[in-house]
Amino acid sequence: MSGVPGYLRLGDAAPDFDADSTIGAFNLYKFKEGSWLVLFSHPGDYTPVCTTELGLTAKLVPDLAKRNTKAAAISVDTVEDHHGWVKDIEETQSCTVNYPIIADPDRRIAELYGMLAPNSPMTMAGKLTVRSVFIIDPANKIRLILTYPAATGRNFNEIIRVLDGLQLTDEHKVATPGNWQQGEDVVILPTISNEDAKGLFPEGWKELKPYLRLVSQPGAGKKE
Repeated sequence: MSGVPGYLRLGDAAPDFDADSTIGAFNLYKFKEGSWLVLFSHPGDYTPVCTTELGLTAKLVPDLAKRNTKAAAISVDTVEDHHGWVKDIEETQSCTVNYPIIADPDRRIAELYGMLAPNSPMTMAGKLTVRSVFIIDPANKIRLILTYPAATGRNFNEIIRVLDGLQLTDEHKVATPGNWQQGEDVVILPTISNEDAKGLFPEGWKELKPYLRLVSQPGAGKKE
């Protein structure tokens, strides 16, 4: 584990932890072993925005699986509360909650990951978490940190978009332009020389500037 508890940065190792969850005993590293993970906190069980978000995540599990990615949610409520709430989520959102919801009633994990914001509205002075999102890669490194206020639901399409971009960068040495979507052109990393790029992108690229080289997305369509 690296970094100061509650102050995590991109590239830090995600702190491992053990906790109770809706699938039983949960260990972060064991659960995600060899895969990516979207770990996200919600302010509280039996709340309206959280209910819609956990329903959306359940429906996205097949799309995440195509990306070798798992999902896990966490809040400061108990496992008993989680189990009762899952019934409401499944009833109102027409889904099956098929991923773990982690219990953190002593706020130990929320503190560790910096999910508490005492000065943010609607968090009961920091007793409830804000809407944090962490994308963690197979090497257990934190690759994305997003924080939404308690009253604003997350854009899960954006989370998928970023996940796709991260995986493209790792696999193909490209970066994604602003507002990029699956199937659109990407840019060759500036650290890749033209000589090396010839081997990586034999079909060529469009050079707008020496540092701005557009290329068709490698493997386009594989994850749709």
